[in-house]
Amino acid sequence: MTSKKKYIPLIIGVAIAAGVYVGGKLNFTDNSDRLFTSNSKKDKLNRLIDYIDFEYVDNVNTDSIVDVTVNGILDKLDPHSVYIPKNEMQRVSENMKGDFVGIGVSFYTYKDTIAVIRSLPGGPSEKAGIKSGDRIIMADEDSIFGRQWSNEDIIKKLKGEKNSKIKLKVYRKGEKDLLDFTVRRASIPINSVDAAYMITKDLAYIKINRFAESTYKEFKRALDGLQDEGATKLVLDLRDNPGGFLGIAEQIVDEFLEDGKLILFTKNKSGRIENSYATRKGDFEEGEVFVLINENSASASEIIAGALQDNDKGTIIGRRSYGKGLVQREMALGDGSAVRLTVSRYYTPTGRSIQRPYDNGHNQEYYNDYYKRRSSGELNDEINIKVADSLKFTTPKGKIVYGGGGIIPDVFVPLDSSIQNETLNYIRQSGLISYFVFEELDKDRGSYNGVTQQDFISNFAVSDDIVIRFQDYLNERHRANVTFVAYNKEMKQLIKAALADQLYGSNASEEILNATDDMIEEVMRLIENK
Repeated sequence: MTSKKKYIPLIIGVAIAAGVYVGGKLNFTDNSDRLFTSNSKKDKLNRLIDYIDFEYVDNVNTDSIVDVTVNGILDKLDPHSVYIPKNEMQRVSENMKGDFVGIGVSFYTYKDTIAVIRSLPGGPSEKAGIKSGDRIIMADEDSIFGRQWSNEDIIKKLKGEKNSKIKLKVYRKGEKDLLDFTVRRASIPINSVDAAYMITKDLAYIKINRFAESTYKEFKRALDGLQDEGATKLVLDLRDNPGGFLGIAEQIVDEFLEDGKLILFTKNKSGRIENSYATRKGDFEEGEVFVLINENSASASEIIAGALQDNDKGTIIGRRSYGKGLVQREMALGDGSAVRLTVSRYYTPTGRSIQRPYDNGHNQEYYNDYYKRRSSGELNDEINIKVADSLKFTTPKGKIVYGGGGIIPDVFVPLDSSIQNETLNYIRQSGLISYFVFEELDKDRGSYNGVTQQDFISNFAVSDDIVIRFQDYLNERHRANVTFVAYNKEMKQLIKAALADQLYGSNASEEILNATDDMIEEVMRLIENK
């Protein structure tokens, strides 16, 4: 089950957490010199927590103080060393593992009721007979509708142990009585490959949204299927991909690079260097690859782009990437919480670090870099990208590349004008199109019965009337004041993509949106001009 929308120093940290427990064993009438036999920094922090716990005038939740203290320490390090509280660990772990145990539906909390968008193909809800548009009213005799039920509460209720059963009562339009279903919970994948399809008879497309434990297997399965369909060229879309596991990125790069090619190397504080090389297992070494990146492509996405660029393999297309060249390791703090602590820097094969400069740890200027790039004009014209000659590197074939702040693409593509339009951008990010489309489908879902995904993509046309209804929906229900006269074509495409997403899934939606994508059009031009 997923909630739908359209569309983060170990010794000191452990000492603080342990101090709360140890404090319960101390007697504060004892001499402090005997209680704290050393004058180390960690003992100072332990002492402070214990004093607050036992001597402070008011009762204080020292667990929350520990959280604040750990965050305060990490804030002074670098922007990517972060604390994960105990109450967030399950969600974070599931996201990076790539699956969870649930009933297998995507849903909205629509008018205070769980409205099923789609039962995931092959999942337990689909097998039980739950359909798009169904409203889940009760779960194990508990009513789960009304304002008191948050998405988090609903998800918690519907999750459970693998193979455990949950009894659901469902309202279905056209049925007189509530329907009863018994659903056996199962492992539900959290897909990191959003789309995989053929653009032309030999050009394939794969989009990856993050690098989780399951990502390489998803990618390899998609790549194998596309090669079976005749793919000899590949568009690998890493736009807006924030990264994830370094090892998964290495496995994906290995599919493209010949045996023995350097993928990257890491260096820790003691100067220890670890090299990562490609192996003989790559299945797309002879293929041509185009990697799409933008200002939100970070970390593992940059590892792939940098490794291919520095080995003169393929073409990197788009805009300068985020600029994260630090490697984190997740370390448990003993109470269910953890830190992701930066333990090394990584370098591309030519020896460049692509980490953006940072001062004073988690500073706001670092996170606001996107707005700085936009105001400088960098996102619209590559001439505005600032590079330092001191960070110039050369690939084996003589191509000049730069370090110091992201991967600069081989072929620059400016920010799409529609993305810069505030109205369209707000509509994309708000999820309002998805809510509107759900209501449209709810009027007559049967009209789409028998319409295949490819028929929909190729032949379905959004009418002017639907665009007007969406305009009225925004103006009447959300007190907007918009008109789409100048953006009629764009709105039709966004509405069609939202319909496809709810009817068929993200693969269909991405294919529709990519039909007019500037970067993919650039790939087509490059191929034609060869």
